[in-house]
Amino acid sequence: MVLLPARRALLAAGRRWLPPHYAPAAARPSSGAGSELESEGPGRDTALLRHLLLKLRATGPVTVAEYMREALTNPGQLIGIWFVSEWIATGKPRAFQLVELGPGRGTLTDDMLRVFKQLASLLSKCDVSVHLVEVSPKLSEIQALRLTGGKVQSKPEDNSAYMKGISKTGIPISWYRDIQDVPPGYSFYLAHEFFDALPIHKFQRTEKGWREVLVDIDPEVPDQLRFVLSPSHTPATEIFLQPEETRDHVEVCPEAGVIVQRLASRIEEDGGAALVADYGHDGTKTDTFRGFRDHKLHDVLTAPGTADLTADVDFSYLRKMAQGRTATLGPIKQREFLKNMGIDVRLQVLLQNSHDTATHKQLLHSYDMLMNPKKMGDCFNFFALLPHQRLVHPDKKDKRESKPPLPPVAGFSELLMK
Repeated sequence: MVLLPARRALLAAGRRWLPPHYAPAAARPSSGAGSELESEGPGRDTALLRHLLLKLRATGPVTVAEYMREALTNPGQLIGIWFVSEWIATGKPRAFQLVELGPGRGTLTDDMLRVFKQLASLLSKCDVSVHLVEVSPKLSEIQALRLTGGKVQSKPEDNSAYMKGISKTGIPISWYRDIQDVPPGYSFYLAHEFFDALPIHKFQRTEKGWREVLVDIDPEVPDQLRFVLSPSHTPATEIFLQPEETRDHVEVCPEAGVIVQRLASRIEEDGGAALVADYGHDGTKTDTFRGFRDHKLHDVLTAPGTADLTADVDFSYLRKMAQGRTATLGPIKQREFLKNMGIDVRLQVLLQNSHDTATHKQLLHSYDMLMNPKKMGDCFNFFALLPHQRLVHPDKKDKRESKPPLPPVAGFSELLMK
């Protein structure tokens, strides 16, 4: 649930909240951003941005400064930039698949396709395709309308996809019901506000050991539900709990573990990367199971089926489920990720190129919503899976052979300090 374009719901401190629109396109600067970026000193915040800028300048007429102009007013495009940065860092493979899990209304995919169009000269020799994993027929229709204008082929022959089409920018798009149906190959995976909606098991430590939290009928109010503890161990307590667990209340999402294992296996075999962006924690929180109805907190056991149910992602569990098949980065807070992607520079450029008070207020409000630790800045996290060789040079027989430094991973501060 973040790095949200203005058209999607931003989750504030209490969770879901719809923000005012960001600055209109007319308020965005039309020139001069490149010199603003170059004038920055060798500070930690802009190192990765300058690195990416130099790379793109060497490959075509479109600079990072040009397509970063929309980064603050439409931050979803930063994700597209992140994937392009990784594609460059791994030697510009001749083809890559962009795979989004649970793409919602197709907003982020649309943003990323816009980035790819802006970088058409850079990607001209790369065979790019989009693959959407979506089980909802209604949402897939909405996605198809947004991305292709509704021009799709249902149930294509000799294909595991249940729908195919061509984006408005000319890129082929396929829809699948399961990640296993997506063809193998060098791929970038995006799970944005995806894992927090998957079913969880809840466990409570008691004097008699671990017990699973179950849902039962309330005997005092027969038409209502309540939480109860299992009278003894359940199969889930034996399978999903880690022996080293120190918390007294734990939430585990087995389906998330299976999906991460599949992602890690694919990345290990075919290359690419996965970016997970979601509300969550690194194995520190306990009871995060919540319901939301009409963007307000709602009792999870009241009127089932009428509210969205969510639980924060345990990134420590995702890391364990990767089982060492890939390297992992993060989780890091959204405000840190955006800083590393150059959002402070973007804000200053936009402010200097806008000349009315209303636009200034909108920009500052949007920045505060994204970066304030009490709002989106600290509750939304980014986490990545990458091949091990992306971070460490593979061993070579001739140890005397010099090895050029590996390019940093955009957005993640761990590598900035090395």
